Amino acid sequence: MDDSLPELGDLEREVMQLVWANAPVTAEAVRERLSRRLKESTVRTVLRRLEDKGYTTHTVDGRTYVYHAAEPRGRVAAKAVQRIVDWFCNGSVEEVLVGMVDTAMLDQRQLRQLADQVAKAKERAATKGGKK
Repeated sequence: MDDSLPELGDLEREVMQLVWANAPVTAEAVRERLSRRLKESTVRTVLRRLEDKGYTTHTVDGRTYVYHAAEPRGRVAAKAVQRIVDWFCNGSVEEVLVGMVDTAMLDQRQLRQLADQVAKAKERAATKGGKK
C-alpha cells in the first residue's frame, strides 16, 4: 500500500469501516450493512474504486468477489496522521503530541499508554541496534 493514500469520500469511508469490521466481505454483505439503501452494483463500484485507490484487495470465490482490507485500520490511520503532521507541523510528531496534551485531547491513562509504547519502542530499537 502506498504511503500517500488518496482521500476518501463519505460513502467510501463508510464502506471501508464495514470492510475492516467484517472482512472477508462481499458487496452484498456490505450493501446490507450500509446506513443507506444502495444498489449492489453501486456498492461494487465503490469497492472497485477502493481497490484502485489501494485500500482493498479481493479474491474470487466462484463468481463472487470477496473483499479484504489491504492494510489494517490502524496502519491506514497512522498514514493519514502522518500526512496531517507533514502538512501542519512540518513533519514534527512531537509538535502534534504536545498540542494534543496542551488541548487535553489525551487523558492521564492515554498518556501513560503512550509513554509505555515509547519505552517499548526504545527497547526494541536498542535491541535491534545491538546496544542492549
